[in-house]
Formats: sequence, structure tokens, C-alpha cells
Amino acid sequence: MEESELLKKRKEKIAQMKAEGLDLYPNDIKIGSTTDELIHRFHDMPHADLEKIEERFSIAGRMMAVRDFGKGAFVMLQDRKGRIQVFVRKNHIGEEAFSLFKKLDVGDILFAEGKIFRTKTGELTIDADTIRLLAKSIHPLPEKWHGLTDIEARYRQRHLDLIVNPNAREVFQKRSRIISLIRKFMESRDFLEVETPMMQPKAGGAMARPFKTHHNALGMDLYLRIAPELYLKRLVTGGLERVFEINRNFRNEGVSTLHNPEFTMMEFYMAYATYEDLMTLTEELLRHIAENLFGTLKFTYQGTLIDLTPPWPRLTVRDAVRRYRDVDADILMNASKLTEYARSCGLDIRDGEPLGKILMGLFEETVEEKLVQPTFITQYPVEVSPLARRNASEPDLTDRFELYIYGREIANAFSELNDPADQRERFMMQLQDREAGNQEAHVMDEDYIRALEYAMPPTAGEGIGIDRLVMLFTDSPSIRDVILFPQMRTKEG
Repeated sequence: MEESELLKKRKEKIAQMKAEGLDLYPNDIKIGSTTDELIHRFHDMPHADLEKIEERFSIAGRMMAVRDFGKGAFVMLQDRKGRIQVFVRKNHIGEEAFSLFKKLDVGDILFAEGKIFRTKTGELTIDADTIRLLAKSIHPLPEKWHGLTDIEARYRQRHLDLIVNPNAREVFQKRSRIISLIRKFMESRDFLEVETPMMQPKAGGAMARPFKTHHNALGMDLYLRIAPELYLKRLVTGGLERVFEINRNFRNEGVSTLHNPEFTMMEFYMAYATYEDLMTLTEELLRHIAENLFGTLKFTYQGTLIDLTPPWPRLTVRDAVRRYRDVDADILMNASKLTEYARSCGLDIRDGEPLGKILMGLFEETVEEKLVQPTFITQYPVEVSPLARRNASEPDLTDRFELYIYGREIANAFSELNDPADQRERFMMQLQDREAGNQEAHVMDEDYIRALEYAMPPTAGEGIGIDRLVMLFTDSPSIRDVILFPQMRTKEG
């Protein structure tokens, strides 16, 4: 039967039920159990022992399947924890209740109460003596959800995805657990969780294009934050020496399997530490998550074995390019030679581009994807690191790392630039870059420089992409699989 015809039939049935005075959406029910509580308690109990239990159990959930055989039916009921079977019999619940049951559909929310038993096939089942309709579903559930070729339908109608796809529910339950593990890990190391503004007068803390809005009462433009960095470092300056924030960032960029314009990050800052300290801390954090999720540091992501056993390799950007591109060291130190080489690799390099930017373009386009096992890439050029501390021995480089796993950036960290004069110079470099057409270059932030002038202690900070981390630990191929409501073009658009 076509969906439109099914919908028509359901609406006619609902109209009839309302005419009969049935309450299709009551709100006076309390339940006593969840599916997993009953399964955990009774799944190993022999049938003979189950028969001795006089206790009655109440449960509520969505009807996912019905096997009807006239005067009785088996219903598969699903709640937030799982599924359990309910046996509904006319001679047990009464003729009036059974007449109501016959009008129900897969997708309706049902309350059931009764004793528990095991069927001849061994399935744990509630023998209902009481049932009630708690919410009537108007639309029929998709029958072949797993076979849908239009995967975007799952993201557009996440409610349906969660109803009929157990894997989707598991992903988001695991996401919640991962965030909880991160929070407990940070708190155990004396980090204070804080919240900083999401609407900011200047979009700072990263090189990205912001979303712009306007505050009517204040009569000023504001930007959705691209990063919390500059505010968190103000807190370090104020004496909160270890802070972290798990929250949303917004970047006006493209949408892909790895990018969503609204995404979750954890940023944290640690006074009296260096970027090298944070490499060790990052290894410990991911190890903590993996051991709690899997009980091991080895797991499979998209068919590839990932091994988080520390220590992880540490390569400079230059060393990584030399290793994976087999290019001479002298080429990497000469802008004109590197430009020629990068162009031979298919990169579009403008004349006069700084050496550091050419190097990073070559790294991003030709090396990143090869970093499958966890690898720290260090010593990023100063041109692409406007907030990072210069390396003491090579001032054209910074004390910075990025963590790559499966060819993807998972974390970005550096020893923080706390010299206000140097910071002003970096902002000036970024302004020149903006004037040259780079809309992602950092803006000047005088208020932040003024905060640095009150002396920020030597500090290291890091940002970790929560969504990509969840992708890794849930074996999800797309960032849309781990964001409940990913940003998408409207059908009207």
C-alpha cells in the first residue's frame, strides 16, 4: 500500500477513535521499569523460577512490530534502553481493552503491565493484564529504513533514524559517554570547567570565516564564535590556571564528511606547561577513553586497525614532508624552489607566497592522508600560527603540534604566545593577509593584547574536535553520523 494511502487510513482511524471519546494522548501514567532492567534481572532465570514470581512490572515504549493471531498478539516494545516482548491476550486484558488494542498501529506508544515469563522459544516476555495507549502515531514508520539509498533522509528526519535504527541510538549514547569521560578526566587533573561567550564583538582565536549577527539593543554587530581561545586565555591571566570548555563553535565554511558549520570542541589551557606536556596529556586522555569504551587501545575504524598505544610518533612538518614526499631538505628551506616543487605536485601557489604557507599547503594536500596511526606533527610555521609561541632556536617556527589519526586532524595545540608586543606584530601580519584577500586571517584584538599586558603566565593550550573524536570511537564515516541535527540545505532551498 502506498504511503499516502496508509496515511489516509490512519487519519480516518484516528478520527473514529476521537469520535468514540478515546484519549489518544493521556499524561497520567508512571512506569516502573525499563527494558534493560528487566532483561538484566531475568535473562538467565530458568522458566520454573520465573513462574514463581508474583510481582507485576510496568513498561512503556513504541510498538515496533506486532504478530497478530486473532485473540492474542505478541508486540515488540521499544524504550530508550532497548526492546522487550509483550503478550496481549483478549481473555487477559478484557474485551474493551483488546478492542482498543486492535485499533493500534506499529509506531504507537503503548503502556503495558503484567507478570513476566519466558515463551517456548525462550524469549523474555511481559504477560500484559493492563494496556493503555499513550500516544497515537499518525505517520507509518518506514518499513525498510536500513535499505534507504538516500542517506540524507536519516539526517533530515533524525527522529525516525533514532526510532528504527539501533546503531544510530548507540552512536549518540556513546557520544554522551565519551564527553562524560573527557570531563571526568579533565576534572581529575584539577581543570576548572567554564563557559565563555558564543557571541563576540570580534571573531578571534582561529583562522576561519565567522557568522555575523546584530544585537538590536546594543546597536552593534556580533559574531558567533569561531573559537573560545582568547577568552579562555583571559581567564588564565586572571588566575584560573587550568580551565577547559566543551561547547559549540561556528565557522562559515563548507559542509563535508569532516566539516559542519556548527561543531563541538573542547579547548583547555594549562599554566606553567608547554606543548610537549600537552602531547603526553593527549595520549593519556585518548587512552583513558579507549580503555573505558573498548577495554583495549586497539580498535578498528573503517576497516583499519588503530593502535593508541603510547608513545605516538612525533614528526616536524618538514620531516613529515621529507618522509612522505621524498623531497630534498634544501628545497624545503627555499621559497622559490618549494613553489616550483609544489606546483609540480599540482598545487596552485601564488607568486610571492611565504615559505611557511607553501610548506603547509604541500603538507595538507599530500601528507595528511598518510598519517593513519596517531602521529603528532610539530613545529608549524609562524605564518599559520598567529597565537603560538615562537620556537626558541628557530623563530620562523612555533612550538605547536597537531594530532592526526586516520589522516584527520583531531587536536591542535601550542605553547601560547604571551608576549603582547609579539602578539601585536602577529596580528599586524594577519591584517596584511586580510588586505591581500584572505578572509580567514585573524583580526586585530586590542582588548586581548591589553589582557596580555597584565602578564599571562607561560601556558599551553589545546583544542580537540569532539565530533571527529566521536567519529573515530564509533566507527562513523561522516561527521553527520555523530551530530544529531547536522546543518543541511532546506528542501525549499
